[in-house]
Amino acid sequence: MRGSFDDGAAPPRRRRRGVLITAATAAVAVIVLPGGAAAAGPTPVVTRAGLDPALVAGRGAAVDFVEQEAENARTNGTLIGPDRAAYTLPGEASGRRAVRLAPGQHVEFTLPTAANAITVRYSIPDSPDGGGIIAPLDVTVGRGPARTMTLTSQYAWLYNQYPFTNDPAAGLLHPDWWITECSCVPAATTPAPTIITPFRPHHFYDEQRLLLGRTHRAGEVVRLTAPARSNAAWTVIDLLDAHLVGPPHVARRAVDVITFGADPSGRHDSADALDRAISVARSTHRAVYLPPGTYQVNRHIVVDDVTIEGAGSWYTVLKGREVTLDTPAPDGSTHTGVGLYGRDAAAGGSSDVHLSGFAIEGDVRERVDPDQVNAVGGALNHSTIDGLYLHHTKVGMWFDGPVTDLRVSDTVIADQIADGLNFHTGVTHSMVSHTFVRNTGDDGLAMWSEKAGNAHNTFDHNTVQSPVLANGIALYGGTDNTVSNNLVADPVREGSAIQVGSRFGAEPFTGQLSITDNTTVRAGTYELNWNIGLGAIWFYALDRSIDADIQVAGDHFLDNTYNAIMLVSDWPVKDSYSISGAQFRDIRVDGTGTSVVSARAAGSASFADVDARNVGAVGVNNCGTFHFTPAGSEFSVTDLGGNDGGWLAPWLLPNTITCDDRPPVVAPPAPSPW
Repeated sequence: MRGSFDDGAAPPRRRRRGVLITAATAAVAVIVLPGGAAAAGPTPVVTRAGLDPALVAGRGAAVDFVEQEAENARTNGTLIGPDRAAYTLPGEASGRRAVRLAPGQHVEFTLPTAANAITVRYSIPDSPDGGGIIAPLDVTVGRGPARTMTLTSQYAWLYNQYPFTNDPAAGLLHPDWWITECSCVPAATTPAPTIITPFRPHHFYDEQRLLLGRTHRAGEVVRLTAPARSNAAWTVIDLLDAHLVGPPHVARRAVDVITFGADPSGRHDSADALDRAISVARSTHRAVYLPPGTYQVNRHIVVDDVTIEGAGSWYTVLKGREVTLDTPAPDGSTHTGVGLYGRDAAAGGSSDVHLSGFAIEGDVRERVDPDQVNAVGGALNHSTIDGLYLHHTKVGMWFDGPVTDLRVSDTVIADQIADGLNFHTGVTHSMVSHTFVRNTGDDGLAMWSEKAGNAHNTFDHNTVQSPVLANGIALYGGTDNTVSNNLVADPVREGSAIQVGSRFGAEPFTGQLSITDNTTVRAGTYELNWNIGLGAIWFYALDRSIDADIQVAGDHFLDNTYNAIMLVSDWPVKDSYSISGAQFRDIRVDGTGTSVVSARAAGSASFADVDARNVGAVGVNNCGTFHFTPAGSEFSVTDLGGNDGGWLAPWLLPNTITCDDRPPVVAPPAPSPW
């Protein structure tokens, strides 16, 4: 995957019939029809995370597709957005805008480069009972015949409070919890508040992939039509990714699973055949090969000391249904489903596992936290995962340590009920790189040092878009970890782009935490429980103080809904825990709805060469611990020089109280070249 369209580089230029077409030039694209006639197509507008690729160059995953947002395409439908509010269709859309089609309407994209496959991100309505519907979407390319994608909302539309439900008519799951909607605890309020259902609908979107059957030239038009026959009252199109997929990979000396009875048609369960092939491969020191096809697998496949290669994630699919267990498993699981799992860490874990070139399609439609229904899991040491596509599972990858020397690369994780990937408990010397994560129901990428610290891990050159809940990248404790060169866009609620948190029972931060050369876009969400806006990067002291050597350098915070940087402790512990010693340098902040820095904790931070523009409020909103003593705030700011844009004025130093608990928001202009 890596290298096709790397770090915002322009796709190849092509000359056809005297017309030069590039990804983002040409006022009109020319489509040459049979017989030499020409028709004008919409201008191709290529984006990354909804922005001009030049604004995020060098950041994020190198992927094999080009992104086009529906709001930049030609349509006879209705533009929705922009809107950053939770529980709205535009709020969960990439770029916070999308196009709604009524039956009979269409949206058209001009291919900026040659393509033979597409991914469509969409939303259609739920069914009244919450089980979802299916609906058609017609696809034409150029003057080719129409093909029909069958869209579904069976994996979308969750409701209510954590851990959510599929029932749109359900009453509150936790009436004893405080809720923003009434600013009350409903169970303790007389008269009881009226709770409108469906309550807090969210997780609206899904995506679907389609091989087009042949390679289409740059300049040809892809038309997506909600046909007049559609049973969906509306179809929202968020974006289209255009791919140029290579031919299927063939592993000639490997152990072919079909030889052992695996069924590539998907009609019969292939799990036992995979087990047999893995056993022979291990004994003969060969790889396992999954030829093109869809293989039905409805349980975990345990992997250890084995290489499994598919023909490519567009050609080889492991697909299963969620299965209810007769009795709960020892780990509390009540369901199982398709997944490749290393041995449990308590049993020594697995080693030398190498997975590449296939997709895993799950059937997870609700969040049951104890369930082990993840695409990849267990403990994998000295192992690699490369070129997978993980879809419709609870978590794309969840690793319970101790685990060491795991490498994940060039993988796509989409439409998960919970996290995209989690390094949980004692994961060390491991890396995730060039991985693309979109539409997770919890943290996109996380390092969680629960009970045992993670150490010496790196998240580098990844893209995380539209996490519906929580954060794009989250760090909960650990030692000497690095987050670098990532691109995080459009977090929706109760989290933001990057979090550094002492919470969830995590071990303390020790050593050096490096957060370098990342870009966040349209981050800084509204926190329902606190009724405040968060920073694009936020530090949260809940379980203990945060006092490690934290280096935040070279990061760009673009189009922040609220503030760019927040340091906060929870109200009950604000006088017990602090955040100190964070160092910010060589930072660019382009647009804040409120301040550059929001300090709602005791502690300190230093700033050097932090440039900010289009700031919506006072540069530092310093509340400290809200005691407002004559000595000033309990949070001190150090100016190390070079902080341009006027946001860090001398009168703010070192600890002037400037507290506005809920400042008005001034929407910033769109980011532009610095």
